[in-house]
Amino acid sequence: MRARDQSVLNEILPPEERAIEAVVARYQRVAPAVTRFARSLSGNDDLQVRLGTRAASTPNTIILDPGVFQTAYARSAPVTPSEVALTSALHEVIHLLSTDLDEERPIPDEWRAFMTTDEDDDDAEGDMVPVGLFHLGEMEPDLVRSDLTEDDINFEGEQDVDADAVSLLSALNAIGGPAAEALFLSIEDARQERINFGAYPGAGSVLRDLYRASVGHAMSRARPLGQFALACFMIVGGHEARNQIQRRLTPHVALAIDDAMAFLEPVLDFDDPWSVGTVALQLLSVAKMHNLVLEGAASSTQRGYKAEREADEASIVDTIDAVRLVTPVLANRESYEQTRSAAQSVAAQEGRMGDVETAGDPAADQLMKVSMAPTVYLPTGQGGKLIVTRFPTRFADWASQGRELLNKASGEWGVAQHRVSGELYPLFLANQRRGLRSGFDAGDLSPYTPLLLGAGLYERMFERRDLPNRRSYALSLLVDGSASMLQPRATGSRKSPWAMAAALLGAWTLAQLADELQIDFELAIFNRSFATDSDDSEFSYRDKQAKATAGLRQAQGGNAERLTRTVNHYLIKGFDDRWRASHEVLAGLFYAVAAPREANLEARRSPRDSPPVSMFEKAANVDEFNLAYAAERLAAQHATHRILVVLADGMTRGSVQTLAETVSNIERSGATVLGIGIGDDTVRAAYSRAQVVEQPSDLAAAMVEGVRSTLVRSITASRADSWWVSAGEHLLHNVTN
Repeated sequence: MRARDQSVLNEILPPEERAIEAVVARYQRVAPAVTRFARSLSGNDDLQVRLGTRAASTPNTIILDPGVFQTAYARSAPVTPSEVALTSALHEVIHLLSTDLDEERPIPDEWRAFMTTDEDDDDAEGDMVPVGLFHLGEMEPDLVRSDLTEDDINFEGEQDVDADAVSLLSALNAIGGPAAEALFLSIEDARQERINFGAYPGAGSVLRDLYRASVGHAMSRARPLGQFALACFMIVGGHEARNQIQRRLTPHVALAIDDAMAFLEPVLDFDDPWSVGTVALQLLSVAKMHNLVLEGAASSTQRGYKAEREADEASIVDTIDAVRLVTPVLANRESYEQTRSAAQSVAAQEGRMGDVETAGDPAADQLMKVSMAPTVYLPTGQGGKLIVTRFPTRFADWASQGRELLNKASGEWGVAQHRVSGELYPLFLANQRRGLRSGFDAGDLSPYTPLLLGAGLYERMFERRDLPNRRSYALSLLVDGSASMLQPRATGSRKSPWAMAAALLGAWTLAQLADELQIDFELAIFNRSFATDSDDSEFSYRDKQAKATAGLRQAQGGNAERLTRTVNHYLIKGFDDRWRASHEVLAGLFYAVAAPREANLEARRSPRDSPPVSMFEKAANVDEFNLAYAAERLAAQHATHRILVVLADGMTRGSVQTLAETVSNIERSGATVLGIGIGDDTVRAAYSRAQVVEQPSDLAAAMVEGVRSTLVRSITASRADSWWVSAGEHLLHNVTN
C-alpha cells in the first residue's frame, strides 16, 4: 500500500511542473548534497558539480544534463518530486565518475568463441555454447585490424602499447554485433548503480521504485530478446530478485535466465569493463542458444543479415530504455563519444581560463536564471516566471549626456521640477529660523505637502503635533521597456521616438519629488525579451543571447523560445537603495532612448565598453506579471497609502482582461494604480484611473491629474480633521464637492 507521504509522480505533477525550468529549480534545492556525494565518491574535495547542456566529467568538474532529470518526472512511480530530484542527480554523478571505456586493447582471443557470421551459421551451434568453453588455439585474422597477429598480444596478461588496439565498444561490435554492444552498456549501467548506491539505500530504493513501476509495461511490449536483456539488467542492478522477474517472462525466456545466472552472479566482483564485456558476450550466446535472437535466423543476404542485427539491438535498447534512467554516457556508442568529447573540451577550457570564466555555458546559465526566478501568480490563477534583476550599471557611463538631454527635454515639455515643489524651500528655511523642526523629522510640516500643492488641494501645511496616526506613503514607478516605446511617433510636424523618453522623464520627475519628500519609492523598467545581467555590455549581451539561444534550441527544442524570451523586471532603484546611487543609471538610459541613433552608433563602435542597448530590440511587454510583482513589493513596505504608477504605451502582449483584473485586485488590496498611456489610449481599458499623453508636452498635465485623483481619494477616505486643520478642511470640502 502506498505511504501517505507518497504519490504517484505523474498524478501530482502538472505539465508546467515537469517543464525544464521547474526541474532545474527542484535540483537546485538538493545541489549541495549532490556535490558532497560527488566529492566523497571521487575522493576530490575540490570537485565542482554544475549543470550544462552537455554532460561531461573531468578530474575537477562534473557537468550534469538537466534533460536527464526531466525524463524521470514522466514516470508513474510512488515517489515524491524531491526524491526524484536527488536520486536522478546522484545517478548521473555515479555514471559520469565511473564510466571510462577509452582504454584500447587487442581483441581478447577467447572472445572468438562467441563470433558468428552469416557464413558459418551451419556450424554455429558448437561456437554458441559459452559455458566454460573458449577457443584458445591458433589465432584467426583480426576482425577489426587485419594486420594484427599473435605477436601483437601479450598472453601473459600484460598489454603492450599497440597502435592497432581497439576500443571496447568497437571490439564488442565486431564480435557480437550491435546487440552485444547494447547488452554490455545496460549491464555496465546496472553494475555501477548496484555498487555505488549500495551505501545509500534510501536513494537506491527510489531508483528501484522508478524501475519497478515501469517493468510491467516494458515487458508486455518487449520481444523475447528484450525481455531477456531487461531481466538481466534488473537482476544485476538488484532491482528485482531472480524468481520475481522470471514470473513476468515468457517460459522460454525464463529458462534462458536460469542458464544466464552463472554469468550474472560474478559481475559485481569485476572492476574492469572488458570483463563485463565478456559477460555481455556470454549472455548473448545464451540468448542465441535459446533462440531469442533474430540474427542469422532467416535472411540469406547481407542486407537482411544487417537488418536482423539491427532489430536485435533495437529489441534490447527499446525495452531497457523504457525502464532505466538513460544516462548519456551509457546510452550508446555515439552518445558516449559525445560525452567524452565534451569532457575534453571542458578540460581544455579549465586549462586556459580562470575560475570565474568557467562558471558555465550561456545556455545553462540562462536555464538556471529562469529556474531560480520567482513565480508570479495573477488573480486568474495563472502563474509565470519573472526574471528580476538589476538594471545594467554600464548605462551610468552615459549619464553626462543623459542629464543634458533631461534638462533640455524638461524645459521643452514643461516638466520642470520647481513647478511642483520649488516653493517649499523658503518655507523650510522659515521654519528653521523660527526654531522649529520641519515635518521631515517632527511632523510639523507634512512631507507630502508638495503633492497637495501640485494638485491644488492644500492651503496650510502644518499638522498637529499630537496626531495619533501619521500617514505614510510608498510609491512604485513602472516604465514599459518594449521595442514599441522606441518607435517614431508624431510630434507636431515630424516623427520622433519620444514615447520611452517621455515615460522616463515622467518617472525621473516623480522619483525626484519622492526623494525630496523622503517618500519610499521604487523605480523599475519591464519588457519581454532575452534578459540581460547587471554587468553586461553590448558585446557580452549579444554574445550570451546568441549562444544561449543556440544551445537551448539544441537541447530543449521548441522550449527554447520560452526560455530565452522571458518576462523581465529590471530594478533601477529599489526601496532600500539610495536615489543618488541610481539616478546616474537612469540618466544614461535617457540618453540611449532620447538619442537612439547616436547611442546605437556608439554601441557599434565599441560594444565591449557600451551598455547593452540591444536589450530593447524586438522586446514585447506583459504588463500584468510586472504589476502583480511590483504590488507585492509595495505591500511589503507597510505604508498607509500605496501608489503604483505605470507609464506604458498601450496593450499588453498578455491579456487586457487579465491586466484589468490584476489592476482591480491590486486596488482591492488598498493600493492605488495610475495608468499613464504614452501615445496610446488603450490604458483606459485596463486602468480605472488613467491619463493619456498624446504629445510630450501633455506629460506634466497628465502626471498632475493623476496625482490629483490619488490625493482626493486618499484624503476623502478618512475624516479630514484627523490630520487636517480647520482651514484645510474647509478647502478640502470645496475641492471635493
